[in-house]
Amino acid sequence: MTSTEETPAEAFGVLTEAAIERSRRRLGVPLRQPNPPHNYEVTWDGSRHFAYGYGDDNPLYCDPEYAAGTRWGGLIAPPTFLYTMGEDAAPPPSPETKALLKGDPFAGLGSYQAAMEFEWWRPLALGDRCRQLRTQVGVAPKESRFGGRTVHVTHDFLYTNGAGEMTALRRGTWVNAERHSSKKRAKEELVQEAYTDEQLSEVEAAYAAESRRGAEPRYFEDVAVGDVLQQRAKGPLTTTDVVVWHLGWGMQLTPPGAFGILAKVKRKAPGLFPRNVLNVPDTVQRLHWDPVRAQELGLPNSYDYGGMRETWLAHIVTDWMGDDAWLWKLRCEHRKFNYIGDLTWVRGEVVDKQVVDGRHEAHLAVRCENQRGEVTTLGTAVVLLPTRERAVELPTPPAPDLDGMVAHELERFGVG
Repeated sequence: MTSTEETPAEAFGVLTEAAIERSRRRLGVPLRQPNPPHNYEVTWDGSRHFAYGYGDDNPLYCDPEYAAGTRWGGLIAPPTFLYTMGEDAAPPPSPETKALLKGDPFAGLGSYQAAMEFEWWRPLALGDRCRQLRTQVGVAPKESRFGGRTVHVTHDFLYTNGAGEMTALRRGTWVNAERHSSKKRAKEELVQEAYTDEQLSEVEAAYAAESRRGAEPRYFEDVAVGDVLQQRAKGPLTTTDVVVWHLGWGMQLTPPGAFGILAKVKRKAPGLFPRNVLNVPDTVQRLHWDPVRAQELGLPNSYDYGGMRETWLAHIVTDWMGDDAWLWKLRCEHRKFNYIGDLTWVRGEVVDKQVVDGRHEAHLAVRCENQRGEVTTLGTAVVLLPTRERAVELPTPPAPDLDGMVAHELERFGVG
């Protein structure tokens, strides 16, 4: 890449056609993962720690003896456990690829996750290893309803098991906007009041009432449009909840390790470790548990992760559908921050049921709603249900391997 192809220094923080074109040239190019996976293998402990981290003690994920008696024949991991897995499947980059991927075309712009979509084709079972390929598949300039232009960038995370079989896809879209447009968007003021004993009693009652379908099949014939899923309470969110979540999820953004191990990373990438109030370099990721850092960035408080709420939505669905069904698709749109101290109610209902190519599909609308009545995340899900005459058959991926899936996704986004 020549210097004339790079975004000019004076364009830092400005959305330019040159930056969009630089981003387009990256479509379909495998991206190396910056960090190793939190879990190289599905283990009983790994699956259990992850499930406990979002408040799920489903024995299908946590008890191998129970799971051995299900249709799966053994323990399987929760759907979004794939966040913790994936040895890098990207080939070593050539010098040309390194030049193409150098720097961020949208450096200086505000960036936030707008949507995450999942498709699951087979479970990750006890003992499975996993490979992951990440690549950009979409870039779309759009007008912002807050004024100014934005660009939506979509990345695929494609997963195979140890046998090379496609297991899942995670497709994320991030919106990049000039800072002045982002500031117009962030006008809300956070008002958080102490919870009364009566309010906390309501939450405790919801926790006590939780049940799951489990071993009792939920048959397609028994499901009706309008059926309401039993709600789930998540919160009021504490810093402890975020810590416990990290025990199962890993760090994801910050390289793993502490003290001397992390010092090596700091020497290589000091910009990832802004100094705290004691002048000690600490991870940029700490805005999720350090309110001072969040406030330095213009936010009123620390907040959760999109992946956490995506997992909460998967939780309400898997509890509803039972062991014999299959969560095939989940799409989540993040609308608002979920701050430390907020209470989330996870809710959903059946909005459609269809028979498509022999699949018996239940279509669900799901959401996360806070104590102020605001929907923080909106979602849809497709569940494959058994009938009284027929067990669920796992769906077939659009392509049998990583290369085929990349080609399929690029075609889906009109690239090629």
